[in-house]
Amino acid sequence: MNTAGHSKATAPRGLELTPFRGLRYDPDRVGSLAAVTSPPYDVVVRPDGLHHLQSADPHNIVRLILPEAAAPEERNAQAAETLRRWRAEGVLTPDPEPGLYVYEQRDGAGLEQRGVIGALRVSEPDEHLVLPHEDVMPHIVADRADLMRATSANLEPLLLTYRGDDTTAGTAGLIERTAGRPPLLATTTEDGVHHRLWPVTDPAGLAVIRDELSAHQALIADGHHRWATYRRLRAEHPSPSPWDHGLVLLVDTARYPLRVRAIHRLLHGLPVARALGALDGFFRFRRLDLPLSKAMDALAEAAEEGNAFLLTGDDGAFHLVDRPDPALLDRTVPVDRPEAWRTLDATVLHATLLDHVWRVPDDPAHIAYIHDTAATVDKARRDGGTAVLMHPVHEDVVRELARQGVTMPRKSTSFGPKPASGLVLRALDL
Repeated sequence: MNTAGHSKATAPRGLELTPFRGLRYDPDRVGSLAAVTSPPYDVVVRPDGLHHLQSADPHNIVRLILPEAAAPEERNAQAAETLRRWRAEGVLTPDPEPGLYVYEQRDGAGLEQRGVIGALRVSEPDEHLVLPHEDVMPHIVADRADLMRATSANLEPLLLTYRGDDTTAGTAGLIERTAGRPPLLATTTEDGVHHRLWPVTDPAGLAVIRDELSAHQALIADGHHRWATYRRLRAEHPSPSPWDHGLVLLVDTARYPLRVRAIHRLLHGLPVARALGALDGFFRFRRLDLPLSKAMDALAEAAEEGNAFLLTGDDGAFHLVDRPDPALLDRTVPVDRPEAWRTLDATVLHATLLDHVWRVPDDPAHIAYIHDTAATVDKARRDGGTAVLMHPVHEDVVRELARQGVTMPRKSTSFGPKPASGLVLRALDL
């Protein structure tokens, strides 16, 4: 029985994280656990990264989260059939009883993050329990919804954060004690990150987490499109149903601060020379004959003084763009938002540069959103487009805007580390 599929008659006053029977790879049926994992679907750089993961193991999770076929319907049907076959063959097997999962990520450079994976009740925006900070693209929500319907599964957890305090001391202590036990699984992915997972099935421990989180709200750190998908699918199915909940990782950032990185833009069909020419009289821009790391340092320094961007393309150089004309900003940036929103680099990029200076539509035919800085640079130089490299926003700014109900331009931030896909799945029939 799917314990996450039945909501209580009285809505909880806060977050409701529910145990579920995790669906996991059988280590004896795959080459290695590391070989079947993947970054989240929107971080995989296609097609090179996709094909690399596919070749790592025939059962890599990308065959479910990013199936390849000629048409979307075929892709989703293929993912559903693959999931059915892997379950029938015992490649993926359910855990014996419902639980939550303590999840740890650690590397050799000081990174340590721990959180709890569970099935979270999907709440409505007016409940102010799960706070988005970015807008979403409807076509991506539709694509993820089609995949989830076809597979009847949550294939990868999205990343939510909350600010722990004295009221969550029991949850924090439980996480630390659990992490001192032998794990259910442990693996090291090719990026050098060590992953460990522990089940929490003890009723007393589950009650502590349930009661303490019920007094808190969460910020969506990564997974806005999947959360919007959860909400769409919940609305399609009469409650109670398994669609009332969605798979998440909850991390207390008071104890485990996340890294916040920028998401860069690649503008197709706009050569960097033309992009720079259109800036004349509106922004200051300077050529930097520097390696990428030094150019990003220059961007960070300029960003301390105001809006700044780093452009590059097929000319092999970096161009620091800053000091926008105040009159241009007054004409182009909406005035019905808080000052913190109006001065965001992403706001100025979209409202001023893309909409008014470059006149580039915000759709997949014209803009790609890429997390990896070097990959963005390489693609721009190879394809002849313009890479717009961004400086990250501080988490406190993101959280405060979210609390005010103000969303940032889409793909404004990249929180990490993100949970690896493939360690635990949620099938809605369990």
